Amino acid sequence: MATVLIIDDSPTELHLFQSMLEKAGFETLVADSGEEGIRQASSSRPDCILMDVVMPGMNGFQATRKLTGDPATSGIPVIMITTKGQESDKIWGMRQGAVEYLVKPVADKALVAKINSVMAA
Repeated sequence: MATVLIIDDSPTELHLFQSMLEKAGFETLVADSGEEGIRQASSSRPDCILMDVVMPGMNGFQATRKLTGDPATSGIPVIMITTKGQESDKIWGMRQGAVEYLVKPVADKALVAKINSVMAA
C-alpha cells in the first residue's frame, strides 16, 4: 500500500485530503508546515507528497526545493496544490522540483489519478 504525505497548514484541507486518500486505499501522513513536512519526508520516505503552496514560515516552493535537493528525498514525487486563481504558481512550482500540479478544490478521482500517475512514472 502506497503512503502519501500531505503537507498543508489548513486542518480542514488536511482532513479532506486524508479522507479522500484513505478511502482510495492509501496510507497517509500529515504535516501542518513545510518544516514538519521535510522532517516527516526524511524519516518516513513516503511514496508521494502533496504540497500546499501558501503556508506561513517555509512555503511550499521552499519546502519542495529542499526535498528535491536532498538525495535522501529527491526521488519522492511532489504534487503542488494551490487555490484557484494561483495557477501562475504552476510554472514556479515545476521549477522548484514539483512533478505535477493541482488546483483546489480537487475531486477525489482527479487526486487519486494524479498520484497514481506520478508514482508510475
